[in-house]
Amino acid sequence: MEKKTKILNDPVYGFVGIPYGILFDLVEHPYFQRLRNIKQVSLTHYVYPGALHTRFHHAIGALHLMQQAVTSLRSKGVTISEEEAEAVMVAILLHDIGHGPFSHTLENTLINVSHETLSLLFMQRLNDEFRGKLSLAIEVFTGRYPKPFLHQLVSGQLDMDRLDYLNRDSYFTGVAEGVIGYDRIIKMLNVIGGRLVVEQKGIYSVERFLTSRRIMYWQVYLHKTVVAAEQMLQLTLWRARELSELGQPPWAPPALKYFLIHRVGSEDFVASRNQLLDCFAALDDTDISSAVKTWQHHPDPLLSYLSYGLVNRRLFRLEFSNDPFDPAYVDELRETIRADSRLPRNAADHLVIQGQETNSAYTLTKEEIMVWTKHNEVVPMSSISDFAIAPRSYTKFFLCYPKEVDGRGE
Repeated sequence: MEKKTKILNDPVYGFVGIPYGILFDLVEHPYFQRLRNIKQVSLTHYVYPGALHTRFHHAIGALHLMQQAVTSLRSKGVTISEEEAEAVMVAILLHDIGHGPFSHTLENTLINVSHETLSLLFMQRLNDEFRGKLSLAIEVFTGRYPKPFLHQLVSGQLDMDRLDYLNRDSYFTGVAEGVIGYDRIIKMLNVIGGRLVVEQKGIYSVERFLTSRRIMYWQVYLHKTVVAAEQMLQLTLWRARELSELGQPPWAPPALKYFLIHRVGSEDFVASRNQLLDCFAALDDTDISSAVKTWQHHPDPLLSYLSYGLVNRRLFRLEFSNDPFDPAYVDELRETIRADSRLPRNAADHLVIQGQETNSAYTLTKEEIMVWTKHNEVVPMSSISDFAIAPRSYTKFFLCYPKEVDGRGE
C-alpha cells in the first residue's frame, strides 16, 4: 500500500508532497521548524523586497526535487531501494538544518563553526532521538555510502540544493536570469559506474544553469548593497561581543547572549553536543533583529550607530574593484572618518572594511560534471569542445565605509 503524503502548496512548484513517516516527523520537529525563522538569502530583501523566503521553503523544495530525481533515475533502470530513497530524501531535507541566523552572514562571526558541521551534528542528535532511523541518511550525507551518486544528488555541482535555491531565489527576488530548466536537468541525469552523469542532450540546459548561477551571485548574493548590509551586521555583532568581553554585555535574548559571551568552536559542540545544539536551535533571525532594534539606543556610539543604520536602511557604501585598493586611499578614508563629527569617535579603523568575494560559474575543485556522450563514453564537461563555460573563479575586492564619507563611489 502506497504511503500517504502531506500536501503543501509551494509557490515555485505548485503542490508538493511530504511522505508520512520519518520525513514528515522530521519536518514537524522543532529543530526543522526553526528554519521558518531563518531567511534563505540573509539581508537581500534590502535590495529585492520580495526576498523574504526561508530555509524552510528551500528545504521542502529541495526534497521535492529529490523525489523527482529518484523517480526519474528509477525509470532509467537505476537501482534505488526504498531505504536508499528515504535516506537521500532525509539527507537533502536536513542539509541546511545547521544554518544560523541570516544564513551565511553570521557563519564564522557569531559562531565559529560551519553550517555543514552543525547540520551533521543535528542529524546525529536526531538519529539518537529517532533510534537509528537516520543512520543511512548520515552515510549518504557524508559521502561514505557505497553508491556515490546518492551523495552527489545532495552535494555536488548538480545537486538538488543548487537546483532549488537558484530557481527559488530567482522567483522571490524577481531576477529572471536565475530561472533554470531544473525539470529538464533532472530528466537528463543518469548513473554510470555508480556515479552521476548528464546525458549529452542535456548539456545546454546545464550550461544555462551554470550561467544563471554566476549571474545570480553577482546580481543578487554579492550585490554591493547586500554585501554592505551583511558587513554592517557582522560588525554590529563583533562590537556587541567586544563589549561583552569588556564586561559590558548589551541586552540580548538569552540564546544570543550566550554566544556573545562565549566563543564557541567545533570542538565545543562535539564536547557538549546536546547542550550547545539546544542553545543554538533557540537562535534565529528574530533574536538578532530584536537585539539590533534595541541596540539603536545603546550608550556605545559605535553599536548604536551601526544598529540604527541597519534598522533604518542607512547602509554603508561599497566599492568593488578587480584589484586590491591603494593603501593610501584607504588611509585617506580613515582620516576623513576621524574628522567627521557625525561618526562615532575613535572608530575609523572599524568603519572602513576591506575584503574580497569570489564567484565561479564552474569549478574544477569539486568533482566535475560528467557527461555521457552519444558514443557511450563518460567525459568531463570541461573537455567537450562546445562547452562554453570557462572553469575559473572571478575575484573582486571590496571596500565598505559610511556614506557620510564621499570616497570615489557613487
